[in-house]
Amino acid sequence: MTAFLIKTLTSAVIIGLVSEIARRSPTYGGVIAALPLVSLISLIWLVRQRQSKMELMLFVKSVLYGLPATFLLLLVLYLLLSRGGSLIFSVLCAGACWWVVWMLQQQLMLFWSRQ
Repeated sequence: MTAFLIKTLTSAVIIGLVSEIARRSPTYGGVIAALPLVSLISLIWLVRQRQSKMELMLFVKSVLYGLPATFLLLLVLYLLLSRGGSLIFSVLCAGACWWVVWMLQQQLMLFWSRQ
């Protein structure tokens, strides 16, 4: 339980710092938020929990699988917000696009694994 609390507090502090930086400078905040902080923090926690190299490799591979859908989510969100869309509408549309691309990726992976 202590490890979970440490992970949660550390992650919350990093998110808080990034949001404070973004409040003062949206450009710097965006660049920092685009860094793979969550992936790297998660990888560090997995290493500290003595996960095998194979499990670490699979984690990183799974992160890579999520990048196309995440990129699309951010692109759609940017486009909708820049054209005057409300935040809620933009997030819902971007989330729906993310889900569609993610499901398509899953189906493609299943198809390719059968070949």
